[in-house]
Amino acid sequence: MTYSELVKSRYSCRKFSDKPVEDEKLNAIIQAGISAPTAKNVQPVKIWVIKSPDALAKIKSCTPFQWTKEVPVVLAVGGTTEGAFVRPSDNRNFEDVDAAIVATHMMLAVEAEGLGTTWVGYFDAPKVKELFPEMKDYDLVALFPIGYPADDAMPADRHYLRKSMAEIVSFI
Repeated sequence: MTYSELVKSRYSCRKFSDKPVEDEKLNAIIQAGISAPTAKNVQPVKIWVIKSPDALAKIKSCTPFQWTKEVPVVLAVGGTTEGAFVRPSDNRNFEDVDAAIVATHMMLAVEAEGLGTTWVGYFDAPKVKELFPEMKDYDLVALFPIGYPADDAMPADRHYLRKSMAEIVSFI
């Protein structure tokens, strides 16, 4: 599959089968995140692999989505301002950008491995940090439920809606 085919085939999967995710595939997804570029390559990010039934139940309580009952693993991604690149001209810290780059690489790796996920940003971050104290010092940017798509999983109606190039791109 070409990169163009990969990005076009990926959609936000919200319905999963009960088939387990192989460790090799999970490791490939994590390696994609580790390999992602970050500003000045300082990698101010952390990836948490949530797999135990207790941890999955906790993470489920932090979001209105009900996907966690069907997935064998959820990845959480966060960044920390400590040590992250800060742009000198305006003191903008890039930890959130770096975490989003890592998250995007992993999201695309999920598709490349024949699995499904959706980028979940709608969660109670303070509650996640309370339930998972190891995350307390991080800006949490995404949760990724990961599993095999159910046979009847489909992209949402809005998935195929795209703005035109003229609306998004300016040539200067």
